[in-house]
Amino acid sequence: MGDSLSNAHGIELNQGWVSLLKERLKQQHFPYEVVNISMSGDTTNNGIEKLPPALKQYQPAIVIIALGANDGLRGLPITLIHKNLQTLVTLSQKSRAKVLLVGLLLPLNYGPIYCKQFEETYQSISLQYHLIEVPFLLKDIALNPNLMQSDGLHPTANAQPSILENIWPYLKKMLKK
Repeated sequence: MGDSLSNAHGIELNQGWVSLLKERLKQQHFPYEVVNISMSGDTTNNGIEKLPPALKQYQPAIVIIALGANDGLRGLPITLIHKNLQTLVTLSQKSRAKVLLVGLLLPLNYGPIYCKQFEETYQSISLQYHLIEVPFLLKDIALNPNLMQSDGLHPTANAQPSILENIWPYLKKMLKK
């Protein structure tokens, strides 16, 4: 579950990292079905609304949580983002799903204190709930203008394989054949 970064904003859906993940799992014979409930614009609040019915319907073994960017871009209180991410983790774990928490960073124009607190939120929750955490979804992508769309926020189709590579080593630790 995520936002526009996981919903292939501005590119074809089949070019997005989630679609590439589906293909990789298939190629490497991992018996997982990928259900993407990401939506452009989603916040952690949206995630809390969407997650319970999705958990009930799909009964996932693993939940990838890649939310919070829109909360941060709106300048929502860090305490609210933290609480909402904790709720998402708790809901997932209560349904017996493992959780992969995907860390995000904000543009520095949001101020160093807010940006640092935002980043630390993911680290803190990962430690608190003993989660595997992807440190930064857009590592080696976000500052490369050749890999970002003209809005400077969304990665291009060419960046999607790199996003998958940022996630794969962490996710692979959780997979069973």
